[in-house]
Amino acid sequence: MLHIYVDADACPVKPEIYRVARRCRLEVTLVANSWMNIPEDPSFTLRVVGDALDEADDWIAEHVQPHDIVITADIPLANRCVQAGARVLGPTGKRYTRDNIGDAVATRDLLADLQTRHGGTAPELADGGLPVRGLAQKLDPPLWGELEREMFFVKSDGDKARS
Repeated sequence: MLHIYVDADACPVKPEIYRVARRCRLEVTLVANSWMNIPEDPSFTLRVVGDALDEADDWIAEHVQPHDIVITADIPLANRCVQAGARVLGPTGKRYTRDNIGDAVATRDLLADLQTRHGGTAPELADGGLPVRGLAQKLDPPLWGELEREMFFVKSDGDKARS
């Protein structure tokens, strides 16, 4: 079954993920370095890992399966999950694919290098760090089409129907 993995420690869109997961009847595993409140729902699981660097990322990368969904702002984790065949979304809804993850990794590496050269502060991005608005609304339609073909969805009367 399709599963959503969330790099949860700094994820700003957890409420939207919960809403989408409930609507689509998907299981969600939130992976974090420390305990956090999550909705009391059997389809939501919190996996607390140690606090070592990248431990949450490593756990997600080891458990993700092809076609699962990963929500992360961490570009190296996004790269690992894309290479594993997962569908990866940033918290703004940007989809990372085999076609664009290389550019994202290169940009991230460039910014990290600039940050090191500028004494710990990187120059501002051209997009100004746009605020997060509606992950559920920004999921691109092709992804929803794929999901609809792969899973149950809820009719208006609440009955399950198979696509």
